[in-house]
Amino acid sequence: MLEMIQALDEAALLWIQEWLRCPVLDTFFSAFTQLGNAGLVWLVVSGGMLLFPKARRAGFWALVAMLFGLLCTNIVLKHLVGRVRPWLVVEGLTRLVAEHDPNSFPSGHTCAAFAAGATWARYAKKRWLKGLCIAQAVLMGFSRLYVGVHFPSDVLAGCAVGLSCAWLSLQGSQWVDRKREERSQ
Repeated sequence: MLEMIQALDEAALLWIQEWLRCPVLDTFFSAFTQLGNAGLVWLVVSGGMLLFPKARRAGFWALVAMLFGLLCTNIVLKHLVGRVRPWLVVEGLTRLVAEHDPNSFPSGHTCAAFAAGATWARYAKKRWLKGLCIAQAVLMGFSRLYVGVHFPSDVLAGCAVGLSCAWLSLQGSQWVDRKREERSQ
């Protein structure tokens, strides 16, 4: 089973490299994927949201979700699984960006993107804004494949962990709300 997943992962990356890569997209996805280094873009946006009363809850709980994601991916799973990066094992694959973390599974960029995006979407009032929150996460996950630094299964796992962390964060916010309500009665 693992051999089949590995073969599908490798074939997908080589297909992306052969059929989708072009100079314009190379530039875009190389720059876009770098925005996720150290969770920077999501930390800045979520931190900025703390400055606005209407967005404060979304920003705070997105930060909580990302902290859960950091613990799950970078502290536990990457070291536990120890999967190497694709360009080291997929013959003919060229990476477009430097990646210094030797561990590939799961994708931390994708986890952070979905943890933040799903949390923001939960609090967003407008449908288009909810869509944008999720679209940025999907785009980040795809960018990790496009630049050749993650396998598709790494990205899918990062998505699952990120969404789980957003759900845990939501549960935390609801628990806090219930406690506040109990105190006010």
